[in-house]
Amino acid sequence: METLEHAAVGTVVSALALALVRPAVSPLKLASLFVYGVALSVLVDLDHFLIARVRTGHWSHLRAVLSDPVNGIYDQEWVFADMEGMARQRLASHALVGTALVALLRRRSPPVAAYTGIVLCAHVVCDLLRDVERA
Repeated sequence: METLEHAAVGTVVSALALALVRPAVSPLKLASLFVYGVALSVLVDLDHFLIARVRTGHWSHLRAVLSDPVNGIYDQEWVFADMEGMARQRLASHALVGTALVALLRRRSPPVAAYTGIVLCAHVVCDLLRDVERA
């Protein structure tokens, strides 16, 4: 999915997931969690640049987005146009990042870990649905 689509879904899912942790945290923490959820739903895609770096041996994909951030946000297809077969690696990376993050957060705050898992799960499901649509 595109960045703005992930932000929209992340906004809705983050708001709905707050209902699970609402009794456990203060209003300020709720607002912080909401911002965290929306940011996480978008920023988890930064792993794409690590995958591209491993596959190509250079940072040209990251440099391309940094040189034109607006276009990188609104249309990412051009960034990874030469990266055939990256879909599985991208989804596997999201699963690994999500699992590690939830496991680390579970020790510190189980409600935040659950919230993180919900937000990242929604992100991965959206990516899967988009991949099926394109196939």
